[in-house]
Amino acid sequence: MTTDQGGGSTNVELEPSESLKTFGAVLKSLRELAGLTQEEFAKRVGYSVAYIAKIEQGKRFPPTDLPGRTEEALGALAPKVLKDAAKTLTRRTGLASWFQQWAGIEEEAVSLHAYECRAVPGLLQPEAYIRALFDRRLPPTDQEQIDHYVTARLNRQAIISTRPTTEFSFVIEQCILDRRMGGSEVTMQVIDHLLDVGTRRNVSIQIMPRVQEDHAGIEGPMYLAETPTNQWLGYTEGQRSNNLISTPKDVSMLLQRYTKLRSQALDCRLTVELLEQMRGTL
Repeated sequence: MTTDQGGGSTNVELEPSESLKTFGAVLKSLRELAGLTQEEFAKRVGYSVAYIAKIEQGKRFPPTDLPGRTEEALGALAPKVLKDAAKTLTRRTGLASWFQQWAGIEEEAVSLHAYECRAVPGLLQPEAYIRALFDRRLPPTDQEQIDHYVTARLNRQAIISTRPTTEFSFVIEQCILDRRMGGSEVTMQVIDHLLDVGTRRNVSIQIMPRVQEDHAGIEGPMYLAETPTNQWLGYTEGQRSNNLISTPKDVSMLLQRYTKLRSQALDCRLTVELLEQMRGTL
């Protein structure tokens, strides 16, 4: 299991990397040279003041389209300067290198969809489950590194509570819970967490029953994100590898498959009934 996709949320915020702080300082300098306040700049590039402030502080990964949005506000050279600065960016400790770009997309998405058949999606993993995954990882990882991974993943999950207008949809195979990764107690915590997060108005959790003769997810897990400009992007992942999908034809294929998966899975009400039934057998 990688350090990215797979929960409760946490208030822990990791220290920004030096490259993120550098990018933020460059953006701030360009903004001040243009004589703009954060409020004025945020309005011109179409992002919230709080988001721009976090980027300038090195606490948020900048969206990929930010440099291109700055020309009118900061001048013709600004996009090139910011694009060059973005090439050196590294994300927070604990996120796999191949996951960094998707994590940035995830932070600004207006819709996030996930289908998983390997493990509970990373955004829905309680701490005990995260530790169970990394405790069993090969080659073995030392405890300090595991703690970094756990903190990074819990930190990621904050978007569910801090972005109430983002739509989150998850389709999870029942066999993942049947496996009882980490034991019955950990599985009980997972089920309790799914039941809790599933009560949020912006979150939809559906279980795919173990017997389903008509199944659209045969080719494996998939993640989909809708950007603030309403562009859909896809993400797939294997062992030590990933694939960010932006070609409209390929993204359309994933969207069709995900839509079919949602129709094949149990609806949210039946999912709750199944989870409660499974919890009762532990």
